[in-house]
Amino acid sequence: MSKPKVSFLCVHNSCRSQIAEALGKHFAAGVFESYSAGTKLKDRINPDAVRLMEQLYKIDMQETQRPKLLEELPPVDVVVTMGCNVECPYLPCKRREDWGLPDPTGKSDAEYISVIRIIERKIVQLSESLK
Repeated sequence: MSKPKVSFLCVHNSCRSQIAEALGKHFAAGVFESYSAGTKLKDRINPDAVRLMEQLYKIDMQETQRPKLLEELPPVDVVVTMGCNVECPYLPCKRREDWGLPDPTGKSDAEYISVIRIIERKIVQLSESLK
């Protein structure tokens, strides 16, 4: 049986959704496939997110990921929205969650790390629920 496909969505696909995709691949690759996308693109992944993910997990998101639009995703089973507080993207799925995460863009490293750690915990919980 194939693994469920999980897509992490945010409007710009540049920070929280990219972190979730990377941590999904890092912590839950044996349980689900991780993707991320958005409805509007930034030209790159947030540099602070890239730097901190490298520092905390030795994950180089720029090497394996890039901002993507919803249209680039395969059909997915689970959609997780990050907590956009604006027009959260919609994608057909069997299961949907909103993690309601604050956007750390432009904030301190401590605030980024707090959001990253929350995403890590939620990835582990999601993985457990999909086993």
